[in-house]
Amino acid sequence: MPRAVFTLQVRPDRLAEYRERHAAVWPDMLCALRDAGWHDYRLYLRDDGLLVGVVETDDLAAAQTAVDATEVSARWEASMAPFFVTGDGSGKAELSLVFDLDAQLTALGEPTTAAPGDPS
Repeated sequence: MPRAVFTLQVRPDRLAEYRERHAAVWPDMLCALRDAGWHDYRLYLRDDGLLVGVVETDDLAAAQTAVDATEVSARWEASMAPFFVTGDGSGKAELSLVFDLDAQLTALGEPTTAAPGDPS
């Protein structure tokens, strides 16, 4: 399954509360993400507020549209908007892949870094 990576900028004065909110995301929001096609979704936060999201999904735009169509997402996004420098979370920027170790090893006919038993 393809992996998408994106960035956002969290306001530096809200980092601690942002971390707290994500320590226990609402159960119905978790289910909405799953049901919309978000798989193995992770967020990484740097001390200056750079947020990096990594998600496996066939189509990030379609998965985002599907989750945006839920009532819980509207509530969650409204509650999280003040945390972002843009004030509404609209600064999401998808990153393009420039290097893939396993793909290049495979092209050479070399063993990849996949863990034993991992089909990827």
